[in-house]
Amino acid sequence: MSSPVALVTGAGAGIGKAVALAFSRAGYRVAATDCHAASGVLLLEAMKAQGGTGIFIQADHAKEEDCARAVSQTVATFGRIDVAVNNAGIEGQPGLLTEQQTEKNFSQTMAVNVAGVLWSMKYEIPALKKSGGGAIVNLSSVAGSIGIEGMAAYVASKHAVEGLTKVAALENAKTGVRVNAVAPGAIQTDMINRFVGEGDSVARRDLAADHPMNRIGRVEEVAAAVLFLCSPQASFITGQILAVDGGWLAK
Repeated sequence: MSSPVALVTGAGAGIGKAVALAFSRAGYRVAATDCHAASGVLLLEAMKAQGGTGIFIQADHAKEEDCARAVSQTVATFGRIDVAVNNAGIEGQPGLLTEQQTEKNFSQTMAVNVAGVLWSMKYEIPALKKSGGGAIVNLSSVAGSIGIEGMAAYVASKHAVEGLTKVAALENAKTGVRVNAVAPGAIQTDMINRFVGEGDSVARRDLAADHPMNRIGRVEEVAAAVLFLCSPQASFITGQILAVDGGWLAK
C-alpha cells in the first residue's frame, strides 16, 4: 500500500513548514503550498534530506482558483489526499485600533485567512471523500476565542475560521471526513519576531507572560497537535478547537 498524502498550505515557513516536515518524517507524501517559490525550494530540500517525498505548489490562497489547483495538482501527482492542513494566513496590519481599520487591511486579512480556508475546504472535502475519508485541520489562534487590542481584522478572521471548522465538521460527520482546528498561542516564528523583535526584549518577556507557562511556544509543538488530530488516535474527534497555548485560554 502506498504511503498517505498530506496537503499543507502556507508551508514555506513557521508553523506550516514544521507541519510539512513532521508529516514527511511520519511517512506521508507531502504537497506543500506557499506564495513564495524560494521558500518552496528550501522546504523540498529539507524534506529530501530527511528521506521524504514531496512537491511544491506556488499558490495564493486568497484566490479560489489557486485553492482548487492545489488540490487538483496534489491528486494528479499522488493520486489521493488523506489529510489537509489549512495553515496559510497573514497577521494583517497589527496596531490599528478599530476606528483606524482600513478596507485594504480588512479585505486582505479576510481574503487569505477566511476565504482561503473556505475555498481550500471546498475542494479538499470531495478529494478526501474519494480517498475514503480523512482529516482536515485548520489553523486558528487564541485570537479565535478572545479579543486582542489593535488586531480587529485578524481576530475577526480567526473567529471566522473556527466557525467554518465547526460547520464543515457537522456537514461531514457521517462522511468519514473529520474537521478540527488548532489554536496556537504565541509561537516562535518570523511573525512573532515582527511583533516583539529578535532576541530578548521587554515586549518578548511580556508576551511570554501572557501564557501561564511563561514562555513562547515552538512550531514543533503545534505540528505535534496537528499530527495527532489527523491520526487514527483522534478518530472520534471532530468540530473541535485544540488550543496549543501554554494555558492562555484557561485564564
